[in-house]
Amino acid sequence: MNLDGSGLTCAQVHAAAHGEARVTISGVDRARAAWAAARQLTGIVYGRGTGVGANKDVQVEHGGPDLLRSHAGGAGPLVEPERARAMLVVRLNQLLAGGSGLDPGVLPVLARAINDGFTPPVRTYGAIGTGDLTALATTGLCLLGELDWHPPPTPRPTTTPPPRFALADGDALPLISSGAATLGDAALACHRLRLLLDAAVDVAAFSFVAVGASAEPLAAAVQEARPHPGQAVVAARLRGLLSQEQGVRVQDPYGYRALAQVHGAAMDALDRAETVVGTDLNSASENPLIAGSLAWHNGNFHSGPVALALDTLRASLVQAAQLSTARLATLMDPGFTGLHPFLADRPGGSGALILEYVAQDALAELRHLATPVTTGTAVISLGTEDHAGFATQAARHALRCVEPLEIVLACERAAATRALHGPTPDRPLTSDVEAARLALRGGG
Repeated sequence: MNLDGSGLTCAQVHAAAHGEARVTISGVDRARAAWAAARQLTGIVYGRGTGVGANKDVQVEHGGPDLLRSHAGGAGPLVEPERARAMLVVRLNQLLAGGSGLDPGVLPVLARAINDGFTPPVRTYGAIGTGDLTALATTGLCLLGELDWHPPPTPRPTTTPPPRFALADGDALPLISSGAATLGDAALACHRLRLLLDAAVDVAAFSFVAVGASAEPLAAAVQEARPHPGQAVVAARLRGLLSQEQGVRVQDPYGYRALAQVHGAAMDALDRAETVVGTDLNSASENPLIAGSLAWHNGNFHSGPVALALDTLRASLVQAAQLSTARLATLMDPGFTGLHPFLADRPGGSGALILEYVAQDALAELRHLATPVTTGTAVISLGTEDHAGFATQAARHALRCVEPLEIVLACERAAATRALHGPTPDRPLTSDVEAARLALRGGG
């Protein structure tokens, strides 16, 4: 997978983060030009000869390592290696976009860290959507040799040295002026949610067949009358999976009748989130931005657009999951399936009743994770930094949404499969749910 500062996608971030693709770099001219221009700058340039935050007007000398040391102060548990690696992939691509003024000699070193499986010991807490300072400062100290990289999951030859680079004083702020960790989480979340929302259409098709739901609401004429893109895509996919003669009821419950509208809105929200995240994956979000022969002090680091897009996405997941639990309820109802209540094999049996409890528990978690971050802010650094986007939390919560959404859909799939294949005697259903989760991931 080649990185050149443009064209990086959420799917590619996921592949590189999980060791499914190696990275190469090309097109370093923009990074090299910014570095050369930065070395010729005169006058006051934020972070290059000044303190940061409220210390922006205080001149300092030789403060590079100290800036990294002071900002590498994250807290809480270590993030998973794939999340730390996603951050490295994003930051490397951003640096290739130019504008940082960072020594381009560090670029192949970061690429080697990604490919060899080294990750910085990044802590969970320490950012509010105005730059992932603690995570990237920790990375800088690893490059300097002051902190140890986490070793690769697969042991390397003892002759493989850890990635090192002698960052100069002026390289500290250019390295950490980025939301790369937040964007890494957002990219991982968008990719995994894409797979789940696609698979959810197939799950819904099982339920349609199991209860004999009408395909009439999916007709092309209906979609053309209200042409939302996601709605049209979902309806078309379901039409391709179902018989157009199926179903005899005039008005099915909303879990079926309004599926294209609700699930389609989630697909539209995901498309929007991927577009916003993709823009930032390939942007120079540096402050100051080195462009031409000048340093431009700016606010491109602010994550407001990402936070807003991810807030909408998480809310839409709740709507989609609520319809899944609604369909699950119909699968328990003999009035829809013609079987015993709860898909039991005999009158009075519990059958698949417990799946509703599991799904509603997971749905409650999704509702919690959908709480918007964009309604809050923070004022820090003696009032100099007087707004925060909290996209960090939005991305973290979006990534956490994957598990409960998968469980809700797995419960529906397990119930629909039982309805279609015939009830079995009462037994633990954990293996059914786990098999359904595996199927949702494309494993069966």
